[in-house]
Amino acid sequence: MNIYVGNLPYDATEELLRQAFEAHGGVSSVNIIKDKYSGESRGFGFVEMPNKDEAMAAIAGLNGTDLNGRALNVNEARPRTERGGGGGRGDRRGGGGGRRGW
Repeated sequence: MNIYVGNLPYDATEELLRQAFEAHGGVSSVNIIKDKYSGESRGFGFVEMPNKDEAMAAIAGLNGTDLNGRALNVNEARPRTERGGGGGRGDRRGGGGGRRGW
């Protein structure tokens, strides 16, 4: 089961997160999302736990708990949705418009 972990302290490490979740069961992987330019944490990440019961126990046990001064936001990760073409004004790819009728 993939678990979303939000409101992470920016200095949190994947090892620290792994230890917190391993208190509730087996952990397959830990991934703290980092900014692609600066390499610094974006304040959230994902933990994969193979056993659903253990994952649910981890969510219940860790949501709202303090990690280095920040209350964690822990819940089941939702599948990523496709991003739209910007601004919500429909697809603007194509011709520019400009001086029509000339």
